[in-house]
Amino acid sequence: MRTFRVIFDTIRSMSLKKILKLLSAVLPHPIFSILSFYATIKAFSIAQKLYPKTASKNGEGNAFRHAFWCCLIMMYCSKVSSPQKAFDFCKKITDLHEELFPNKPLETKMDLHNNKIGMDYFMEILPGIHRQFFEKSFFIDELQKKTANAKILKNLDDDFEGFLVYLDEE
Repeated sequence: MRTFRVIFDTIRSMSLKKILKLLSAVLPHPIFSILSFYATIKAFSIAQKLYPKTASKNGEGNAFRHAFWCCLIMMYCSKVSSPQKAFDFCKKITDLHEELFPNKPLETKMDLHNNKIGMDYFMEILPGIHRQFFEKSFFIDELQKKTANAKILKNLDDDFEGFLVYLDEE
């Protein structure tokens, strides 16, 4: 229930301009949008269970959540369309999320980087599994391993290609 509350409060806090921009992205793709919303709820709730202290902050749990979120969006959307269309929509909607809900530059870099890790991971394992047989469990273990090896992002010039990143908030 907490997840729905967070989402509702977030939408309620948006300006009309941001709501219109969001609608212009989701209305042309209603099925992808519904699936992405479901992926958002799933990713948030699973990340909260696995990383209760850092899933809603900028720590390891946030890194996991962003990568897992992208994997789920792509998984659900690939079941009804092509993986490339799912990838394109996922990139568009997750980039838009960062635009509509701006963070500090380092936080934005972290989120976009971790989104890319999730999308890349999905595309990496796609050839070995028919897209109709994907399940969320395919991502959790590997992303938890990636989370355990995540790097601390300290400045905008850092480049941790292939690694999840998080901010050290101590």
